Amino acid sequence: MSTPPAVPSVLFVCVHNAGRSQMAAAFLTRLGADRVEVRSAGSAPAETVNPAVVEALAEVGIDISAEVPKVLTVEAVQASDVVITMGCGDACPYFPGKRYLDWKLEDPAGQDVEAVHPIRDQIEQRIRGLLAELGIEAAA
Repeated sequence: MSTPPAVPSVLFVCVHNAGRSQMAAAFLTRLGADRVEVRSAGSAPAETVNPAVVEALAEVGIDISAEVPKVLTVEAVQASDVVITMGCGDACPYFPGKRYLDWKLEDPAGQDVEAVHPIRDQIEQRIRGLLAELGIEAAA
């Protein structure tokens, strides 16, 4: 029997890995500091991260301008303790023993930064809740 990892690993998955999953990964990276391993991916990744998402996160001091959408791999799922899907449905591989959550969030694709604000804020609150569930105190 293997020993559990020193830090939990969380994978965020959405179709394009250009909006919701990028925001969630950015907030978990910021608030979880080095106490959680963070991945994000998409079942059909876009070419670039949504510019309105980049702008909305910049407004709260998080720079994801260098991020690029990544393709979802079986290895990424296998390496994660918690897999959080955001509208990718059946495209996400399933492995027994993993914790799966599905967050129903509006897709920011094609929306302006004003429309992204409430999605960003919902994601931040969910990340804070996830950290509490994992027993990790959110960084300031």
